[in-house]
Amino acid sequence: MSRVSKSLKNAKVGVFFFTISIFLQFFSRKIFLDGLGDEFLGLESTLRSILGFLNLAELGIGTAIGFTLYKPLYDSNQKEINKVIALLGVLYKKIGLAILAVGVIISLFFPMIFEGEGFSLMLIYFVFYTLLVSTLLAYFVNYHSSLFGADQKGYIIQKYFQSFTILRVLLQVVVVIYYKNFYLYIILELIFSIGYSIVLRQKIKSVYPWLIITYKEKTSLIKEYPEIIIKVKQVFFHKISQFIKSGTDNLLIYGLINLQSVTLFGNYFLVFSKLNSLIMMAFAGTGSAVGNLIAEDNKENIKKVFWELVTIQFFIAGFFSLTIYYTLDYLIMLWLGEEYILTQLILILFIANFFLTQIVATINRFKNAYGLYADVWAAMTEAIINLIVSFIFGKIYGIAGIVIGTVSSMFVIGVIWKPYYLFKHGFKKSVMAYWVGLLPILLIFTASTLIINYSITNFIEVDGKISILEWVLYATKVSLVVVLIYGTLLYCFIPSFRVFSFRVKQLVLKMINLNK
Repeated sequence: MSRVSKSLKNAKVGVFFFTISIFLQFFSRKIFLDGLGDEFLGLESTLRSILGFLNLAELGIGTAIGFTLYKPLYDSNQKEINKVIALLGVLYKKIGLAILAVGVIISLFFPMIFEGEGFSLMLIYFVFYTLLVSTLLAYFVNYHSSLFGADQKGYIIQKYFQSFTILRVLLQVVVVIYYKNFYLYIILELIFSIGYSIVLRQKIKSVYPWLIITYKEKTSLIKEYPEIIIKVKQVFFHKISQFIKSGTDNLLIYGLINLQSVTLFGNYFLVFSKLNSLIMMAFAGTGSAVGNLIAEDNKENIKKVFWELVTIQFFIAGFFSLTIYYTLDYLIMLWLGEEYILTQLILILFIANFFLTQIVATINRFKNAYGLYADVWAAMTEAIINLIVSFIFGKIYGIAGIVIGTVSSMFVIGVIWKPYYLFKHGFKKSVMAYWVGLLPILLIFTASTLIINYSITNFIEVDGKISILEWVLYATKVSLVVVLIYGTLLYCFIPSFRVFSFRVKQLVLKMINLNK
């Protein structure tokens, strides 16, 4: 099976399950808000952010191991794969114990952190330790699943993960509707995490029967792979930066504003995080495919694939950004109520962050595949910019100021620095080639935005409250306008977009013919 075919299979399975999961989580969010309250969901989000901070101890081991697996997988070197996965197990178990220890220490301060929030300490500890144990399962039980991702079989992980998530949320909805019990709601998280870990472990045994689950010669592994340890140390700083960009927002909002604002922010964050995840599913397997491509070392093919991915990622970023701008406020009003709609400035900032995340995604994909993590100063600079700007502007402008911090750091490092670093150390070319190639795409996006805004404002804009059916019809019209204008202009003027479109068309036709 070719790299593109594998990527398409990952995308097909991932998007199918994830789409179901998204609709279910949007449906359940309203029920959870009504049944459990803003404050409890804010508490849960804050505790998850603390766990996100603890997960920094992972140090980027999974990323470094994934990079190391590309070559032995390409060469079908089973002995080397076994040793690398065994090393992953050794490192993950050490980190898992560290996370457990630090988690216990941090929890000792909960009486001070959550003083006066209206929840019993017993409930706070129960939620935290249930989520902590669920997190630790990835370190102690199912770390072998990293092999699926590196081998372009991420669809297997998604199939099981999303199935378990869907069933868990359905049962949580039942618990909230009929019992409104915080403890039952949270314990389901642990039960399904255990079930998922057991099933996934059995699956990896069946897919890779030659994989040694319990590797005996562990003591010399760390010394045998010094390059992995170097990569781990480098990725650590990038992990810190990633956490500060997304994981500290809830903590800052709680510290600077209140728990209820964490929930208001969380509603919008849910929309954009799920959308980002959906797009990641659509591109599932492309990271390992790029790693395989680079291992093959065909310069011309690398360049061609890079520009195809840049163009399609830009199309996706523009399509969803424009569609969300015109439709999200109406969706929030129908979904949760008019009181949950945030200001237009906050919406634009969320969209800006989403857009930048998407257009940088291809750069990150190739940067990771080349193992380019040595720019630790850039990661730390991004984190510092984010924290300082978020704190200063957050005190002045609230939620909007905190999102400004994320957007500004993403622009400086993600948009400006990372392309330079990739082209200099990965492609061994001048970054001007990137900006010259990107300029026509930027111009087309700008022209499309102006034309789309004129068309929607003058021909299909709606006023006041609308029903669900009217929103669906409106959103469909907006989506069609964006696709027809933006997609057509890209197809006419950007050769790489035409090539990618033709490639996908051929693969889809091939799959249809095979299924007949």
